[in-house]
Amino acid sequence: MKIYLIIFHLTLFLFGFIFVEHHLRTPDRAAASRQSLMTDNSGIAARLAAVGQIGTAQAQSTSTPTQVAATETAATETTVDGQKVYQASCIACHGAGIAGAPMVGNAAAWASRIEAGADSLYSNAINGFQGSSGMMPGKGGNASLSDDEVKAAVDYMVTQSQ
Repeated sequence: MKIYLIIFHLTLFLFGFIFVEHHLRTPDRAAASRQSLMTDNSGIAARLAAVGQIGTAQAQSTSTPTQVAATETAATETTVDGQKVYQASCIACHGAGIAGAPMVGNAAAWASRIEAGADSLYSNAINGFQGSSGMMPGKGGNASLSDDEVKAAVDYMVTQSQ
């Protein structure tokens, strides 16, 4: 019985030694495995790609050039709903008058700003503004807004405040 225990322990020791030795020789094994999974044809890289990239690739591969051009034209012609942008981003300050923001619907507060012109309003809304009556962070502090979305929100607030 004693010989069986010695053989068992030697086998266990040998297996442990081989296991540890194998892993010590390949310290970047996990990174190499990840890299091979991302570059082979297993499809993992495609599943991990951004949804927009996959949609763009599919649209380009299945569409004719005229269909792609029509889609791009339609995308540029879509109008931005200023009211939705206002309600999502601008209402926090312009609904309560925080930091000197003129409240939507207050014609007296908006009169001098409207007289300055739409370009001035757009510039201040997009780039930010620091004045004696208050301050406005660029894009209202929401950097994800496009310039067109900011302009649409400004137009909405102006029409509601005249």
